[in-house]
Amino acid sequence: MASRSDRTRVVVTGLGVTSPVGGDVADTWEALLAGRSGVRRLDDELVGELPVKIGAPALVDPTEVLERVKARRLDRSSQLAMVAAMEAWRDSGLQAAQESDDLDGDRVGVAMATGIGGVTTLLSNYDALLEKGPRRVSPLAVPMLMANGPAANISLYVGARAAVITPVSACASGNEAIAHAVDQIRLGRADVVVAGGTEAAIHPLPMAAFGNMMALSKTGSEDGADPTATSRPWDTARDGFVLGEGAGCLVLESEEHARARGARIYAEVCGAGVTADSHDIAQPDPGGRGGTRAIQRALLESDIDPSAIKHVNAHATSTPLGDIAEGLMLHATLGSSIGDVVVTSTKSMTGHLLGGAGALEAVATVLALHHRVSPPTINLDDQDPKVELDIATKVRDLPQGDIAALNNSFGFGGANVAVVFASV
Repeated sequence: MASRSDRTRVVVTGLGVTSPVGGDVADTWEALLAGRSGVRRLDDELVGELPVKIGAPALVDPTEVLERVKARRLDRSSQLAMVAAMEAWRDSGLQAAQESDDLDGDRVGVAMATGIGGVTTLLSNYDALLEKGPRRVSPLAVPMLMANGPAANISLYVGARAAVITPVSACASGNEAIAHAVDQIRLGRADVVVAGGTEAAIHPLPMAAFGNMMALSKTGSEDGADPTATSRPWDTARDGFVLGEGAGCLVLESEEHARARGARIYAEVCGAGVTADSHDIAQPDPGGRGGTRAIQRALLESDIDPSAIKHVNAHATSTPLGDIAEGLMLHATLGSSIGDVVVTSTKSMTGHLLGGAGALEAVATVLALHHRVSPPTINLDDQDPKVELDIATKVRDLPQGDIAALNNSFGFGGANVAVVFASV
């Protein structure tokens, strides 16, 4: 494998977010550092008789940001993706280049992931079919519900004419989109790729399905319970994740392209590892072997020694088995340097965005490197003794100098993706 200095270097030049704790990057980052949770009780009209009555919906409704006519033509997952992509595109400075015809759309791509896609559009149109007949099904239903709808709409916005792809790997999808984007740039197929993930699945059917498979926590749904205390990665009282929604987006460029236009660079994307467990359709390998191989491959591709990793934004969803397995992975891959690594789970505040999780957490990882601070993990009152990690429970400073960080994502079907970022 070529050394880091011999291959195309990929950098982050733009960030965009809409999340359960903020409608943009600045507000989301401020909330994460403040340890503010976006988990809350959902409207009774939505949850009805569901045993799980909490979630982490986007704090700012995307229809408040998008033009009304455009918003009505998009599924909520695409709406959220567009809000994040528009912010990232502006932040990168490429919007101005596009408007002045200084950007070659043939060299611009999109990799926008989702785990479930336009589920609300699908189900609402099925309801219309049953209740009112076939003529009441929207003629826009297919472009709205298709999984590649978010990527396609972003491509229209940025004028992307290189590859426009949609990884669908459950909860690993957002991180996998970043891995695909890096490949597109290193293979010379694009100079710029808008990459990320989105999800909008807070709907009775997905919630009932996740609840019946015992994946969601019911604790915060009890009368008098505090919903914000429900998502508690690595705590002995954890009993499942909280369903969230939102989107994260990064603009990735070849370093040469970014420096030629004088772009601000947040961090470098050094490499990614993508593997599969081949263990179970829903349960993680309890030994964490697939995730371990993903992290090892990410480090190898990055040409970075494990001792350079000083921060990990863990997948850590607040499930009994998954949180322990990830701890085993980190010990197996980071070895003796594990004691110097600050680990956090922002899902303690945002809940789990499924296909959007890896992308939102990638943005948080980049900001942690850029600002040299780690957001805290909230609700960690009694750390599971089986998890021997230095977990940040308050804002923690990260070292100066050249450091790297790891962003992990694992999904149903046994999908594992790890991405290594480095400071610049």
